[in-house]
Amino acid sequence: MARMKDHDTLQRFLFDGTDIRGEITTLTSSYRNILALNNYPAPIALLFGEFLVAASLIGASLKHAGIVTVQATGSGPVTAIMAECTQNQGVRGIVRGNFELLDSSKLGDTTNITELLGAATLAITIEPEKGERYQGIVEMVSSKLSDCLEHYFQQSAQLKTKIKLAVSTKSASGLLIQQMPLTQSTEQANLNWQHLSTLMDTLKDSEQLKLSHNDQLYRLFHEDNVRTFESQHISFFCSCSLERTERALVSLGSEELLETCKEQGLVIITCQFCDQEYRFDKNSIQAMFPPSDDILH
Repeated sequence: MARMKDHDTLQRFLFDGTDIRGEITTLTSSYRNILALNNYPAPIALLFGEFLVAASLIGASLKHAGIVTVQATGSGPVTAIMAECTQNQGVRGIVRGNFELLDSSKLGDTTNITELLGAATLAITIEPEKGERYQGIVEMVSSKLSDCLEHYFQQSAQLKTKIKLAVSTKSASGLLIQQMPLTQSTEQANLNWQHLSTLMDTLKDSEQLKLSHNDQLYRLFHEDNVRTFESQHISFFCSCSLERTERALVSLGSEELLETCKEQGLVIITCQFCDQEYRFDKNSIQAMFPPSDDILH
């Protein structure tokens, strides 16, 4: 009997004797908590789950504190979709678009990027706390996010990568294997890659969503010397704060903020990621600006 499914965990693994590494991840409550903040139609919620899983898998490669962002912009009912993951596997995300244009009857329970995003581009951004920001952008060449991600890695990093994603409205799972810099002969590396890729193709969506990580890896690679590492917990996070919100408001200037406050009684800012509400009255707005600023206005 299969062991209980892993909940909100990511696990790294290696294939001993090869130059191939991997990650396997499952989001449950972290995924549902984010969905609960929004009322996305089912096909959009499922695609959003895939983006969150992708961010988790790619975020596992962060060696230092920072954030990975996986985002796409398009011309369809979904105009923008993004998911972020920190080095500590904190995830968040958001979807924007004209959802009333969505014809759910064409999709059912599938996540067809062509139907949802139309002509679209995929961008992956790595933003370390210390160091330079990096962003790679590619056209989305397939109706499946996994294919688009594999294309991204091939184009931007020249890294052979294979990804399988599976989502429901309750959980989202992903498996990734990737070729590392070679220490073996090219011929042997290609044989290893072909062997493991072929095995990975046999994994069914239902198995990803129901089996534990150990059971999935055993089911696929029980003859391939898989070495697993300690699992990492995944949780919903949001980096919004009163201080960050105040800094954003200061850029508008005291005159505009005080005028808004006069008209509406309060300036209210709601975080688009976590729905946290920040309220500012006349006194709190004036406290953001040094006395000299009032003279200028």
